[in-house]
Amino acid sequence: MSQQHAEQGFRPPQQARSRASLNKVLASAEHVLSTRGVEEFTVAAVAEHAGMSVGAIYRRFTGKQRLLQAVKEQLLEQLETSVTEALRSARPGLDGIISAFTHATARTFANHARTFPELLSGQRAEGVERGLQALAAIQQSLTEAVEPHLDDIRRPDPHQALRIAARTITSSCVHRAATCRSWPDGLSWTTWADETTEMAMAYLTTEARSEPSR
Repeated sequence: MSQQHAEQGFRPPQQARSRASLNKVLASAEHVLSTRGVEEFTVAAVAEHAGMSVGAIYRRFTGKQRLLQAVKEQLLEQLETSVTEALRSARPGLDGIISAFTHATARTFANHARTFPELLSGQRAEGVERGLQALAAIQQSLTEAVEPHLDDIRRPDPHQALRIAARTITSSCVHRAATCRSWPDGLSWTTWADETTEMAMAYLTTEARSEPSR
């Protein structure tokens, strides 16, 4: 086991059967998290849902927090992969790229709508840092995809405008996931992504208003 994984309190799988077992544990952990919440999340509950012994899970993870961290890591990896793949197959042009980015982000949160809010609450410092790394990674992927179309951005500083748009889209998505149960907006995630894409495009393709003379 590498020093990094030892520090993370996680023993990575070495064989296909072991990886399948790990995926089963993580799926059960997400189920327990989404149905019971983080306060009632226990290794015993995960073991019961997975049909495994508690000891089998402790042989992989040092405790509850490391198991939660592994669930979050898996979801963040899915976010990064989903965005990267969507941008590769995006419709040509700025609108197609922004739409692909927004919809891919929304799909990931939609597929785990009941899990993300629990993971976003009460995060430890390392969890916050990993989340920021993932957001930075997908923003960089968007920047690279848009580079050939920077001339279509009408703001004075296209790179800055793109960063603002990317952060606004991701922040809005995170906020919606965190408040979807307590503050529903009546929209599907697809409709939300359509509307958010339209708002981002309106900002990017509208020239900045000049400051009024004094």
